[in-house]
Amino acid sequence: MTKQPFYITTPIYYVNDVPHIGHAYTTVACDAVSRFKRLTGHEVFFLTGTDEHGQKIEQAAEKKGITPKELADGVVQRFAGLWEKLNISNDDFIRTTDQIHKDSVQKLFKKMQENGDIYLGHYEGWYCTPCETYWTETQLLDGNCCPSCGRTTEKLKEPSYFFRMSKYGDALLKHIQDNPDFIKPESRRNEIISFIREGLKDLSVSRVSFKWGIPVPDDTDHVIYVWIDALTNYITALGYRDDAENFKKFWPATYHVVGKDILRFHTVYWPTMLMSAGLPLPKSVFAHGWWTVEGQKMSKSLGNAIDPYWLADTFGVDAIRYFLLREVPFGLDGDFSFRALIHRVNGDLANDLGNLLNRTLGMLTRYFGGVLPEYRVGDPIDTAMDAKIDSVFADVEKHLDTLAFNKALISIWELVSAFNKYIDDTAPWALAKDDAHKDRLGSVLYKILDGARLIATLISPFMPETARSMRVQLGLEPEIAPAPIEELKKNGGLKAGTLLDKSVQLFPRIDEKEMLDSIQKTRMPETKKAEEDAKPEAISVAIEFADFQKVAVKAGKILDAEKVEKSEKLLKLKVSLGENSERTIVAGIAKSYEPQQLKGKTVAVVANLKPAKLMGIASEGMVLAAFDGERHHVLILPDGIPAGTPIK
Repeated sequence: MTKQPFYITTPIYYVNDVPHIGHAYTTVACDAVSRFKRLTGHEVFFLTGTDEHGQKIEQAAEKKGITPKELADGVVQRFAGLWEKLNISNDDFIRTTDQIHKDSVQKLFKKMQENGDIYLGHYEGWYCTPCETYWTETQLLDGNCCPSCGRTTEKLKEPSYFFRMSKYGDALLKHIQDNPDFIKPESRRNEIISFIREGLKDLSVSRVSFKWGIPVPDDTDHVIYVWIDALTNYITALGYRDDAENFKKFWPATYHVVGKDILRFHTVYWPTMLMSAGLPLPKSVFAHGWWTVEGQKMSKSLGNAIDPYWLADTFGVDAIRYFLLREVPFGLDGDFSFRALIHRVNGDLANDLGNLLNRTLGMLTRYFGGVLPEYRVGDPIDTAMDAKIDSVFADVEKHLDTLAFNKALISIWELVSAFNKYIDDTAPWALAKDDAHKDRLGSVLYKILDGARLIATLISPFMPETARSMRVQLGLEPEIAPAPIEELKKNGGLKAGTLLDKSVQLFPRIDEKEMLDSIQKTRMPETKKAEEDAKPEAISVAIEFADFQKVAVKAGKILDAEKVEKSEKLLKLKVSLGENSERTIVAGIAKSYEPQQLKGKTVAVVANLKPAKLMGIASEGMVLAAFDGERHHVLILPDGIPAGTPIK
């Protein structure tokens, strides 16, 4: 049976910053499923790349005294180098500054124009340059601040080409309802359906306020905006410009894998553009969650962003790949914890997997001089192991078809555990005491080592270097020849009589205390500097009164308070800011107050602070308090002040 071609994409990463753990997460996930599909005989195209146009890049380059292209070239190398380090097997790396991409974008724009879906008008709205997004007045925070990043917006009116997105709302809604797998996971699907039902508006798709972009065909005063420019990359790399063979073979995409923050662009803007151009829609868009670090949102100000280069150098590439895909169900938010990572390395990788291979090769050397015996004497326990192998291969294939990476790894580790139990149940050391059991002893060791070969096959998409190391120790070629899964799972792939005397420890155990102390020392200067930079005394310039006015401080009545589980410092507060306005606020005052001391109190609250997650809880504001070096003193207001009263 002919295998379906498989096309998977990451988002293209914006070159206004260096790569972080979130970029690595998405790309490793796409790499793992791509490797599995190639292994099982599919033709695969795996695409990643960089988004390099826009006002932010133009402004950042101007500040540095270089061209936007020079700025992009420098950052692109960081991404490309990281993918090489993390063993990413992408088939192409697209840059939006590539000529083939510029041509593709203009071709798509013209196609939409020819179909009557592009028109010239004027756009007026509040524009946030860092987010490259217009907002309506009702969406703004107090002080005309962006609801996404909290920075000040500016009111702009400029000519713009518009895309008649409103024309395609009904067709898109029907497509989503007729194709349940189009948006995954289901919770994200419901979110998009609700958005479409509110009514789609036409979309501004050009800008005249900057020049760093792809010109609109026949109107070079305008550059094509990010919605069309960036999203077109998915067909550019396949050869859409020339209607190439790869485009015919691989489009529509099997999966666009994106972060949940850009889901709307991929499930509303992109499919309606494709409808306008008369092109098929991608089969599925999968939105994964975000990573926090030790319970806190990653940010430069906190100094807790993790450099994937440093992480891979410190813990090893395969350990990081395993941890990212095993720790959290794909689609949910996850928390990166160094302690949890160390436990995974020591438990799953060193104890379970590494010890399985190492101790069996040790017994082979001890009892057979390292020469692999034939499998001669079977037992019902062996038959049970064969059934387990069959079920695990089937489960892994099923889970990877739906990008359930952690479920696939759980299934694989069930097989690892089953073989470790098989060793205990068959007790080779006991069989070795009686020469009458020599053939059974040889068969047991063959069974375990052949099982290790099958485990190496299963983990190869997730931990390719570990799989290669295991195969070399088993006397095999490092690479696995692609084959149908029925072939891959067959027993008896090891050649009896082979000398296996090169045992190498797969994952050395990590001394937890030593490693955590080392991380603390390594990362502390960076964190401490971020904390110092955040202190008021580090600000050398006095702020303008207009800047102070942007901070919305209001009276808030604490309706309820409770301690945050597993935290000594945090309280979770339910706060009323007036009629029909209740917020959850996480405050670091648990060492100074018991929850009951705060219930019913009226306090000063910063009401327009950008929401942040602390210990997995979304905090929607900040309670003001003085800190004397030992304890916090919350600013408690007189009881008669109504909740929601502005504080100026």
